[in-house]
Amino acid sequence: MLGSSEKKTARNGFSKELMGEALVKNKLITKDQLQKALKRRAQVDLPLGSILIDMGFIAIDDFLNFLSQKYGIPSINLFKTDIDQKILDLVPLEKMKQYNVLPVSVEGNTLKLAMISPQDFMTISDLEFTIGKKIKPLIVPFFMMEAALHLLTDSFKDGLRGSAIEKSAMHDKTEPHISAKIGKLLAYFIESGASDMLLTAGAPPTLKFSSEIKRISSISLTPQDCEEYAKQLLPKEHWEKFLLQKELDTSLTYPEMGRFRMNFYRQRQSISISIRHIKDKLPALKDLSLPDWLADFAMKPQGLILISGPAGHGKSTTMNALVDIINSNRRCNIITLEDPIEYLHKHKKSNVNQREIGRDTATFEQGLRSIFRQAANVIVIGELRDKESFEIALRAARTGHLVLSTMNAASATAVIRIIINMFQAHQQNIIQMMVADSLMLSLNQRLVRRRDGKGVVVALERFINSYRISNFIREGKVHQIRSMMQTGTEEFSSLDTSLSELYKSGTIDFNDGMILSANQQLYRELTGVKS
Repeated sequence: MLGSSEKKTARNGFSKELMGEALVKNKLITKDQLQKALKRRAQVDLPLGSILIDMGFIAIDDFLNFLSQKYGIPSINLFKTDIDQKILDLVPLEKMKQYNVLPVSVEGNTLKLAMISPQDFMTISDLEFTIGKKIKPLIVPFFMMEAALHLLTDSFKDGLRGSAIEKSAMHDKTEPHISAKIGKLLAYFIESGASDMLLTAGAPPTLKFSSEIKRISSISLTPQDCEEYAKQLLPKEHWEKFLLQKELDTSLTYPEMGRFRMNFYRQRQSISISIRHIKDKLPALKDLSLPDWLADFAMKPQGLILISGPAGHGKSTTMNALVDIINSNRRCNIITLEDPIEYLHKHKKSNVNQREIGRDTATFEQGLRSIFRQAANVIVIGELRDKESFEIALRAARTGHLVLSTMNAASATAVIRIIINMFQAHQQNIIQMMVADSLMLSLNQRLVRRRDGKGVVVALERFINSYRISNFIREGKVHQIRSMMQTGTEEFSSLDTSLSELYKSGTIDFNDGMILSANQQLYRELTGVKS
C-alpha cells in the first residue's frame, strides 16, 4: 500500500502520463502486454482498462486500486455490490444512462455515486441540483458500468445484485471467435496484401488484387462450405438478420485476427461472402501515396470534397485519412454516417461521432436530416446515393460545414453531371448553382498493381473548383472542362497524367496503366509508347 505522500506523488505522476505507461511504471502490466492491448484497442472502441482486464493482463481489484490512486477517489467493485431499488430510484433512469452513473448508497444527505469520469463536475453539479443531495463520487471501470446500466429498464423494480451485473458483463462479450479453418484463410488473406477475399460456391477461395482475382490453390468450395463459413464469421444476431434479409453488409472485429468489412449475399441458392481487411492503424497520406496538398483541403472550414472511383479502389480509406487529419489538427465536432463503420476514430483534438446506418439511424437520409441539430462542423457521409442525400449535402456545404463523401463515378468531372442529372429538369439550374458554390475538390482514384509486386499504388485525378470552373458549372458547360484542360492545369490533372507518371517512374507496368486509362490515346502520348 502507498502512504499519503506517495499517493499524492502517484496522483501527480498519473496526471502527466498516459494510463498504459503508468500501469507499466507501477509494474501492474508489462510493456508487451500494453502493446498487445493497444493493438486490440485500435480494433474495438473500448477503454484501455476494460481491454486489459478482458485479455487477463490485470486483475479487477488491482485495476480498481490503480484507478483509486490515479483519481484520489475511492473505487467500487460493482460485481460485489448489491444496490437496493430505493437507492436506484433517487436518480432518474434517463440521467443514469445519459451520464453513465449509478447510485450506490446513501449516508445522511450524501449519495455515493459510481462514475466512469469522477472528475466530471458539471454532471455532479447537475445531479446534486436534480436530487437535492450532496454527491460523493466513486470510480468504476467502463465495462462494469455498461453491464449494470444494461440491466436497468423502465420496468426494472427489484434492485441490482452484483452477481447479476457480473453475469451481464460476461454475456455482453459478443465478439465472434472464429474456427481454425476460417482463421487460416483470413491469416493467408492478410499476409497476401490483397484488397479483398471472395468466398463463393463452385470456386476455390479467391483473392482480389486491384481489378484482378487470383484463386488460392485449393479445392472448390461447396454451398455447405460457404454456409458454414458464414455461420462461423457472424454473431448469432447477425446470422438471423442475414437469414431474414438475404444480404448483410457489416463490419466485425475478431480478437485473433483484427477488423474486417464483410458483405454476405445469396446467389443461385447458396451464400457468397466478400471480405475486406481494415488496417489496425489509420494510414497517413504518405502511406497511401497521396499528395501532401490534400491536407490543405481537409483543413478548410466549409465546402464539399468528393472522392470517386470504382468499388474496391480505396475511396473510403482516402476519406478516412482526411478525417484523421481533421481530427488531429482541428478542434471541431465531426459526425459521420457510414454503412457500415469501417475505421474506428478515437477522439483527438476533435470529437468524432460515428453513426452506423441501420444501427444508429435508419437511413442516410434520416441521419442527414437531423444532422443540422447536432452542432456538426464536419459531416462525413459514407456514400452519396440518392437525390435527397445530395441535396442535403450541398445545403450543408453551403451553410458553413465541411462535407466529405464518396460516390461511384468514372471521373472527377463526371460527378458534376451525375449530381445534376439526378434532379428533374426544372430543378437543374438551381442545383448547378449549388454545386458551383459548394464543390471544393473532386478526386477520382484507381489502385494499380506495382511492378515489383509489392502491393498497389494510387493513381489520382484532381479537379479543383475555381472561379473559372464554377462559371463553367453555372453555365452548364461541364462537358467542356475535360477537353479544354486535358493536358493539365492548376485546377485539373487527369487520371491519364497520373498513370503515365507512375509508368515513367517505373512504379507500374505500361499495360496495367493502359487498362485503367480514361483516354488510351492520350495515355500513349504521355508515356511516349507508340504501340
